[in-house]
Amino acid sequence: MKRYTFTLAVVLINFVSVFAQQKPVKIVFDVSSNDSLVHQTAIRHVKLMTDSYKDSQFEVVIYSGALPMVINGKSSVAKDIQSLSANKNVSFKVCEVTMKRQNVDASKLVPGVSLVPDAIIEIVTKQGEGWGYIKEAR
Repeated sequence: MKRYTFTLAVVLINFVSVFAQQKPVKIVFDVSSNDSLVHQTAIRHVKLMTDSYKDSQFEVVIYSGALPMVINGKSSVAKDIQSLSANKNVSFKVCEVTMKRQNVDASKLVPGVSLVPDAIIEIVTKQGEGWGYIKEAR
């Protein structure tokens, strides 16, 4: 009887942990570094999480020194951004204030990237809506 109880407990724990990992999440990623390794790490995190949490939402907010991450010809992750942004649960948003300050036109953006008026307000708004927050940095 003890063996049966132990086996049942193990099965139940595994069952619960599998379903707990599949609970949808909402996460906003904050990327402000000009370091391409940070950009690659952010992409890796989003890829891994979209694979693990299919019904979840992920938003990458890019601003300040990270602007090259989303500029055609400068981005080391342009193909990844295009691929990931095809997923309806993943979005890449770049700050209009940063673009104006750095004199970059929206036509220069990697396809799949959209604009938000202010990155910090976007992040704070998401947090206020219950989204988790990840600061991508080295």
